Amino acid sequence: MTPSEDVSAPTRQRCGIPVLKTERLTLRAPCDGDVATLAALANDRRIAENTLRIPQPFGVAEAEHFIDSVNRRDGETCFAVALDDALIGVCGIDPREDGPEVGYWLGVPYWGQGYATEAVRAVIDDAFGRLDHAMLQSGARVSNPASRRVLEKCGFQWTGVRLCRIRAINSAAPIDRFRLDRGLWASLKSWGQVKRVA
Repeated sequence: MTPSEDVSAPTRQRCGIPVLKTERLTLRAPCDGDVATLAALANDRRIAENTLRIPQPFGVAEAEHFIDSVNRRDGETCFAVALDDALIGVCGIDPREDGPEVGYWLGVPYWGQGYATEAVRAVIDDAFGRLDHAMLQSGARVSNPASRRVLEKCGFQWTGVRLCRIRAINSAAPIDRFRLDRGLWASLKSWGQVKRVA
């Protein structure tokens, strides 16, 4: 059974996540059909070391817990990023005390093809549109220039560096911090329309 079949429809309705379509991608609620692929993609140290919350190793049990928790966590908007109905990563917004945070990762086979920028732009449009946020923030490890480029291409402005704890390395690492406000986003809307289909 693929994630695009009916098994995902109750998940979308339960957690209120819309389906977003970009030129090449579909962003939808994570569902039980994503567990095996999610575990396979996220169980790569290169991904875990560049995210705050992904443990290493990351197996089926962690994938099941992740899908269950993001579909229940109040205020979090988490999308499974799919290419031709196949899960390739995750992108979403985590409500934090200091402002909503955009986070994302893609499986290593999908790096360097513009998918992360496309997915982040769709999530930004949803955040400023449907969710009516006034500002978004995000971060990237200083040792991850590709992730910083994604944020810069999406209009985020660098605000400084701070230490953040990374679960996979069980330590803190320097993170470049970025911010995007509604006004700048509105001026950059030339990057194309995202269609909400559900």
